[in-house]
Amino acid sequence: QVQLVESGGGLVQAGGSLRLSCAGSGRAFSPHSMGWFRQVPGKEREFVAVVTWSTGSTWHADSVKGRFTISRDNAQNTVYLQMNSLKPEDTAVYYCAAKWSGGRYFYTDGNTYDYWGQGTQVTVSS
Repeated sequence: QVQLVESGGGLVQAGGSLRLSCAGSGRAFSPHSMGWFRQVPGKEREFVAVVTWSTGSTWHADSVKGRFTISRDNAQNTVYLQMNSLKPEDTAVYYCAAKWSGGRYFYTDGNTYDYWGQGTQVTVSS
């Protein structure tokens, strides 16, 4: 079994920065992709960013492109989400997820992911 544990959420003013971390463990940790998603109560889960574990290639949602950066540290089994220039509309619970197998695609559909963390709250005040 795979466990994912997020950390780094909190309260920040608009224009500020936060870095989220997601540490993976179990099952000889070697996913195909790691993704970040977010969800606001009453709204659908939204894709934020994905990194291909073996190559480090990344893809970001248009809503965060240029402000957020996903990265990974294979040795630490950890994926990061650096969030800069935060806006109130970025307020959400942020989840990391692992997709264990895949092809030469960036996977943006959360329904295709196999494992999820518990989520971390990010609140951006105006």
